[in-house]
Amino acid sequence: MTSPLRLLTRGSWSETQRFSEILRKETIGGLLLLAAAGLALGWANSPWSGAYRAASEYAIGPQALHLDLSVSAWAADGLLAIFFFVVGLELKREFVAGDLRDPRRAALPIAAAIGGMVVPAAIYIGINLAAGRPEHLDGWAVPIATDIAFALAVLAVLSTHLPTALRTFLLTLAVVDDLLAITVIAVFYTDHLALGPLALAVLPIALFGIAVQRGVHHWWLLVPLAVAAWALVHASGVHATVAGVVLGFTVPVAGRHGQPTAERFEHAMRPLSAGLAVPIFAFFASGVTVGGWSGLGDSLLHPVADGVIAGLVIGKPLGVFLTAFLLAKFTKASLDDNLAWRDVLGVSLLAGMGFTVSLLIGELAFGHGTPAGDHVKIGVLVGSVVAGALASVVLLSRNATYRRIYELETADDDHDGVPDINESQQD
Repeated sequence: MTSPLRLLTRGSWSETQRFSEILRKETIGGLLLLAAAGLALGWANSPWSGAYRAASEYAIGPQALHLDLSVSAWAADGLLAIFFFVVGLELKREFVAGDLRDPRRAALPIAAAIGGMVVPAAIYIGINLAAGRPEHLDGWAVPIATDIAFALAVLAVLSTHLPTALRTFLLTLAVVDDLLAITVIAVFYTDHLALGPLALAVLPIALFGIAVQRGVHHWWLLVPLAVAAWALVHASGVHATVAGVVLGFTVPVAGRHGQPTAERFEHAMRPLSAGLAVPIFAFFASGVTVGGWSGLGDSLLHPVADGVIAGLVIGKPLGVFLTAFLLAKFTKASLDDNLAWRDVLGVSLLAGMGFTVSLLIGELAFGHGTPAGDHVKIGVLVGSVVAGALASVVLLSRNATYRRIYELETADDDHDGVPDINESQQD
């Protein structure tokens, strides 16, 4: 007889330790991301906003290779490839050797991520169709992604006593979420496809994979192969960040002598991704000139911004929470004994903090510096802040509850281990 299905149970000790390390690094990255976005907004709305736009649009790179890109494009296409390389490593690690190799454990985050993609996309489409703006439907994918660095930074600040299972659920949800977002970018935001460069990209990717599979970890060899693969994928018309994911997939979880190869690459690349690549992208992607309170008000009334905000604040949490609840109902599963559905609601609201991938999709949908693209930026920023604020209300109350439980349990343990003073005097 099989045991009843339990949702959000504690993972293995090794996975718990690994997630704790990832949480620490992503929390620091989230704070840097927040600082970069704040600096960009301040500069873009200062008297020196023209200098910000000039820096973003400054072209650099070899023109003969069609790589004379603006600085903002290098940040989006180039630096984010590092971020997606780490995502590829995470995905492979989770589904090959992590707790998610168990279909029973994988079902919830996969289903929740799908629900968290479908509902916000439907809300965005509905708002823009109702406003009579079918030309803006290309932005339907903007509110589907969760920014893990942002969400984990908020979670780290708010909660010291929330169960580890909740943090793990948020992280694995975001990993699957990234996989769906990558698929959407590759399938729906490829304007033209040049098969020649795409076919040639297979060669450096294959050589990179053979090298890491054979235990060759020399950066002087791997970095040129990765750059060649990136350049060819970029030339093919597929968004170049996809090359980062594919390269991440080629890295074995365990090397030829049982060495944790993927984990080693992740240790090396995550600080570069969270501490440099993503904050620089955020700096060039989030600087939008609002134009004072009247300009902000006009933008907030635009269907693009409204669709993004509603998708992040309402659609994303609704999709994640309802999917988890329906999965429990139809499979007759139950939450772990230490959790309540309010905990899941708090994490679902936190999943509405979209930033990095949302801004990237906004640029792919409408272009950099366009009016619709600026509305996307405002929608992403406002929606993420509102979602984070709502999540804070729920999670702070739950954190207080778990803190009281922890204090009571600690007091009971101390009482059990120390003789009662009155009893000792009576004896």
